[in-house]
This record gives sequence, C-alpha cells and structure tokens, in this order.
Amino acid sequence: MKKAAVSHHEAEVRELRADPELAVAYLKAAMASLDDPEDRAAGLLALRTVAEAYGGLGAVAAEAGISRESLYRALSPRGNPTLKTLVAVLKTVGMRLSVEPEHRESA
Repeated sequence: MKKAAVSHHEAEVRELRADPELAVAYLKAAMASLDDPEDRAAGLLALRTVAEAYGGLGAVAAEAGISRESLYRALSPRGNPTLKTLVAVLKTVGMRLSVEPEHRESA
C-alpha cells in the first residue's frame, strides 16, 4: 500500500501547528525579509502559513476582525498589509510585534 503524498506546505503547516516555538522562530526569521522589497513576499507568505497552522485563514480573519478576502489579499506575495492587520493577525495566533536593534558591522 502506498502512502499518500503530503505536500511540503501541508507538512510545514502541521509542524508549525505542533510546535509553537518553531512557529515563532520561523516567523521571526521570515519577518526579517520585510526589510527587503525584493524579498517581502517571503515574510507575508510565512505569516499566511502560520495563520493556516493556527486555525486557517478564515478563522484567523474572523477572530482578527478582518474579512477573509482582505486577509488573503494582505498576506499574498504582492500584499501590503496595514499595521492594524499585522498586529491583529499576530495577536490572533498568540504573537506580537517587537523591535530589536539592527545588527550592523562596525567600520
């Protein structure tokens, strides 16, 4: 009997759902990409993946007080979510924004 194939995305969602610390580390690393306009899509898609892991986009949107369509659009590769949307989604999945100093090499 053959095992059903699981997509990389499905496996990723399952791992993030099972390990909240991994979800935080995953999202933290991906959010660093938001600084680079050429790589911004990676951060938005990572937040979307975490939202899928924590109940699905529909449930997260409802709890965050955002329409599902707006959340899909905001967390798409070309999305441009507002600060209000980012904060609401992060809060819904049990996370929050924080600020860290940028690590710069000394001259």
